[in-house]
Amino acid sequence: MGIEDLVNRGKEVFEQNKDKIGEALGSEQAESISDKILDGVADFAKKVAPGAADQIDDIRDNVDKSIGNE
Repeated sequence: MGIEDLVNRGKEVFEQNKDKIGEALGSEQAESISDKILDGVADFAKKVAPGAADQIDDIRDNVDKSIGNE
């Protein structure tokens, strides 16, 4: 099985399950996990670029709106 076959199979699985995937991304569990990940990434980014804290928070909030419940 080549890369193309794997990609095509992945697309098929996604299409067959996209409703379930959408529900999972909107779940409370996904919200909790995504918040922890986003907070960690934002904290790291603020250490690397402390002068950009406000922009980092804005980006974090915008990404968070796309994942989970809130």
